Amino acid sequence: MTEQQPPGSKDPDAGREGELRDDRFVGRKDLTLWRAPLGRWLAGVVRWLSARLGPHAALILTLAVGAAIATALTYLSAEVYDAVTEADGVAALDHPLLEAAKSVRSPWLDIIATGYTNIAGTIGMPILAATIMVVLAVKRRSWTPVILLLTATAGSLLMTVAGKQLFGRARPPLADAIPPYEYSPSFPSGHTLNATVIAGVVAYLIILRLDTLRARVFTVLAAGLFAFTVGLSRIYLGHHWFTDVLVAWTLGAVWLVLVITAHRLYLTTNRRSAGPAPTTATP
Repeated sequence: MTEQQPPGSKDPDAGREGELRDDRFVGRKDLTLWRAPLGRWLAGVVRWLSARLGPHAALILTLAVGAAIATALTYLSAEVYDAVTEADGVAALDHPLLEAAKSVRSPWLDIIATGYTNIAGTIGMPILAATIMVVLAVKRRSWTPVILLLTATAGSLLMTVAGKQLFGRARPPLADAIPPYEYSPSFPSGHTLNATVIAGVVAYLIILRLDTLRARVFTVLAAGLFAFTVGLSRIYLGHHWFTDVLVAWTLGAVWLVLVITAHRLYLTTNRRSAGPAPTTATP
């Protein structure tokens, strides 16, 4: 999977060279520097794997380990489920928030919310993610966006399936929901989890190549707003309880951190193997 530019290509942002130069910094932060002992140890492990398997294979393996950790965290969210069944703690907000959502419904808002939530559905989100993935991969002449987005999506789906199979929680009553109805288990919200992860990874890949702080902040806020409003739409439509959405936001954020960490380890390994890299960064 080694990237090679076509003969005659002079695109400085393409391939492995572009990754090493342009993806290493976010502002003044060097993503290949690890101050904590654990980070340096992980970088050493991934460097050892990369020397034997290749950089992209090591990245995939690191992401697979991260997915296993994220899936285990899905099982640990049983503590939240206990709060749901005992009707205490944060679960006490489930019914009041559903009633609040019902109180602001209107025919035109129902249509907008249904169309919006479908963007993060089983058809809309894969199409959107695949389109962005192809554009980034072709523009950068790199397999890295493909690996990150595919693995992030697969991990998100794995956590969703694991959570639904483990808890089997019933959705809000159909009398409180807006059609089309959904019948799969409710916990966690797959739409919200997928939106959080995919929007987060896309935003991360984009800000790696942005020059200004304003552009980076806008990109992060846009991704966060998308994930947040998708979650709210699930509550508004009566397709999920608040705790389904809350856990999806939390698990999605944890998985996103693991994906970004895996990519940082990949960049660190590539920088070490390629020798000295530029040390300048855009403020």
